[in-house]
Amino acid sequence: MGLGIAILIAFVLLYLFASVKIVRQGYQYTIEYFGRFTTVARPGLNFYPALFYRVGRKVNMMEQVLDIPGQEIITKDNAMVSTDGVVFFQVLDAAKAAYEVSDLYLSIMQLTTTNLRTVMGSMDLDETLSKRDEINARLLSVVDQATESWGVKITRVEIKDIRPPADIVNAMGRQMKAEREKRAVILEAEGSRASEILRAEGQKQSQILEAEGRREAAFRDSEAREREAEAEAKATQMVSQAIAGGNAQAINYFIAQKYVEAVSEFARSPNAKTILFPVEATQLIGTLGGIGELARAALGKETEEEGIVAAPTRRPGPFEGGRS
Repeated sequence: MGLGIAILIAFVLLYLFASVKIVRQGYQYTIEYFGRFTTVARPGLNFYPALFYRVGRKVNMMEQVLDIPGQEIITKDNAMVSTDGVVFFQVLDAAKAAYEVSDLYLSIMQLTTTNLRTVMGSMDLDETLSKRDEINARLLSVVDQATESWGVKITRVEIKDIRPPADIVNAMGRQMKAEREKRAVILEAEGSRASEILRAEGQKQSQILEAEGRREAAFRDSEAREREAEAEAKATQMVSQAIAGGNAQAINYFIAQKYVEAVSEFARSPNAKTILFPVEATQLIGTLGGIGELARAALGKETEEEGIVAAPTRRPGPFEGGRS
């Protein structure tokens, strides 16, 4: 009797223990009633009577990553490239992920692989190498739309690597080298052009400044000649006035001065080794004598005027007043 009760209690405890379902965080369990899906067990403690209910699928609800294996793809311009990638996805509906598709991971991988071939096959080799973002966006849109009925959200699709054939890589290397050499030649030509322009600008400014300097010098020379001509005209006018006043020495002085200046020009000539005077030496001496007389006359007149001004007035003596 007592043993039977103990067995019954143990059986009840075992049944209760089998009926309790503990679901971990990040997972959801599908519950089946005699093989038919009824509900989803959430994370935590759940009670479903054993023998009537059982766990169907344990679905991971966290974001997961799936590797896309490497494959050979022929591009639009018939170039063979090798590529691989990764897919990030998250299950949003555990029931659909468990019962709408047989093998979720294999299905996502195959779907991504086929669409990767479709997208990259419609592009040229240069586009596949330079437009990875466009490839990722197109794959994400297509795969996410296809897996929506499976209760799955595709968050990201990334191309990891694109490997062209070795001969194409070598050709691309030569093309890049030629392009860089072309850019170097263009930059060198532009630098030479800029240098020539700057040099021409400098020469232009130099010529402008030189022309301005010549113009200023010519203006100064003309001004000096003008002043010299004015002084010559004034001297000639004064000599003419002196001649008109009856002073013959003035014309002699003027002629002698011009004569001496002409002779000095002959003496300063670099090609003149011997000077032949076209007149007699006595004429030159006479002319110089006229200059001397003119100078003595001027000095004598000045001395006479000073003597007249400086002579004191003589007063008569005490005995001179009575003389008649």
